[in-house]
Amino acid sequence: MDSAHSRAPELRRFTLPNGLRVLLAPDPSTPVVAVAVHVDVGFRSEPEGRTGFAHLFEHLMFQGSESLEKLAHFRHVQGSGGVFNGSTHQDYTDYFEVLPAAALERALFLEADRLRAPRLTEENLRNQVDVVKEEIRLNVLSRPYGGFPWILLPPVLYDTFPNAHNGYGDFSELEQATLDDAASFFDSYYAPGNAVLTVAGDLSVDEATALIEKHFGDIPERPVPKRPSFAEPVLGSERRHTVPDAFAPLPALALGYRLPDPATDLDGYLAHALLGSVLTDGEAARLQERLVYGEGIVTDISAGCGLFGSPLDARDPDTFTVTAVHPPAVDPERVVRAVDEELDRLATGGPEAGELARISARWSASLYHEQDRVMSRMLALGARELLFGRAELAVELPGRLAEVTPAQVAEAAGRLRGQGRAVLVVEPAAADDTADTNGADAGDQ
Repeated sequence: MDSAHSRAPELRRFTLPNGLRVLLAPDPSTPVVAVAVHVDVGFRSEPEGRTGFAHLFEHLMFQGSESLEKLAHFRHVQGSGGVFNGSTHQDYTDYFEVLPAAALERALFLEADRLRAPRLTEENLRNQVDVVKEEIRLNVLSRPYGGFPWILLPPVLYDTFPNAHNGYGDFSELEQATLDDAASFFDSYYAPGNAVLTVAGDLSVDEATALIEKHFGDIPERPVPKRPSFAEPVLGSERRHTVPDAFAPLPALALGYRLPDPATDLDGYLAHALLGSVLTDGEAARLQERLVYGEGIVTDISAGCGLFGSPLDARDPDTFTVTAVHPPAVDPERVVRAVDEELDRLATGGPEAGELARISARWSASLYHEQDRVMSRMLALGARELLFGRAELAVELPGRLAEVTPAQVAEAAGRLRGQGRAVLVVEPAAADDTADTNGADAGDQ
């Protein structure tokens, strides 16, 4: 096995009496510590009529806490020479910082303090609603392909509110958010038993354990919400939708398919990840070679697992996407047909062994490079622990991908061709032709 597998046994786990799950990943080779709290709530869990609330609440968690006034968290981390952030995803929200190793206790105190009691005030709420609305204007409403495809594709592919709605939020619903909503959301989802604390880097296991018990141990236990299933039937037919975009210089399209459940069919899921790379990763990839360099009918094309381009970042249902940007003279049907033809070829003959080995090597190099950064490693460990109960997935991934066979990739291609899908077409339009589409979310990624 590769070296990533050998690092997995270094993980240490324990659970505090209040239910908080703790994951320690000591690494004496780095001079820093990274601390993250992953909370089991994302925008799929936010209440109907309060779109964007999970992301809004992430913002509120930075506005002071039980012992700290507004902006104190920022000053303490930056004053220690550290960096921090948070982000909202489909199924989780994370809060994290990386600091010099000597500042471990400071980071633990800061995270415990706001997990115990964030400072929820009317002033903070109204201020952060305005901040989030401005974020939506910048990231979605005023830029080319804003929300493409992660906001625009789900309502075509999915039927239920959790899977289909706009996670960045509708302006009118954000404006209606109340302090009671915020308090209820905190009480429901931010219980210690609904979170995972991950600490990675230059740490002593005994010292870190003692500090975690000191700072997090007295947070009161609260009931943990029962996580609903967000499962939906796979589409049996094709659905199409067209949206105008006032800022798009060229037309674009997105194809959306359902992925296997990574919790029950990880190998099948990973075969789709490699399929996406066989299609679009690098100049020799099949759709790149054909459509960009050969026929010249697209200017950009990409394919892969996850609405945000990251595999294993959400529970079932997860989405395989193909996105392309093409010249106005090109009929989008030409692009769709080419994708279907390449999927059919792969379903029949599979990728060549050398082709798949090259793709696997690219994946390994990218994943190992990412794991070299303690912050990336910590966030991957915490997210996989929360979503799938196995942080080890983060370090096993290069090896698991290398074991995927050409036959499994062929099966993945056939699976996509055998199910329904969503086809989203983006058409450049004059500003007054566009619909008023109010934003969406992936947090501050």
